Amino acid sequence: MIISLVGYMGSGKSHVSKILSEKLNFKLIDLDKEISKRNKLTIPEIFEKKGEIYFRKLERETLEEILATQENIILSLGGGTPVYYNNMEIINLSSKSVFLKASVASLTERLSKQKEKRPLIANISDENLPEFIAKHLFERNEFYNKAQFGVNTDSRDPEDIVNEIIEKLYL
Repeated sequence: MIISLVGYMGSGKSHVSKILSEKLNFKLIDLDKEISKRNKLTIPEIFEKKGEIYFRKLERETLEEILATQENIILSLGGGTPVYYNNMEIINLSSKSVFLKASVASLTERLSKQKEKRPLIANISDENLPEFIAKHLFERNEFYNKAQFGVNTDSRDPEDIVNEIIEKLYL
């Protein structure tokens, strides 16, 4: 079984996927880290040197390869992955997809502390961050909402989130 976690940056995909993989004893794959490892470049370097179109092509190829395996995997996807090509369709066909939902307020609070690590928002002022997130989230929610089920992450302990995911998957 492959469990794919989708959601906006800052929604908790990396943290939740780590706990979920440990609890289920599944292999953990972070799609962005896998792309970086295979290309020996960070995601910001790939964007800078080769451009977003090149990155999205690599992302799709890597996603297809991972989803074609028969392993037990927790797959943490980049925030933009579901938006491109027909990625959400193949994610849903080849895995159990979970949308980690978070409010604009929660995302703003979490992301304002991580801006230097997030190229997409690194140059956005704290004052403009909520508006940027709200607009971006509005555009992406159409794709995230195609996940097989959603779990709210606002003000919740990651262990509780993981337990809810397991409960929904195995009922």
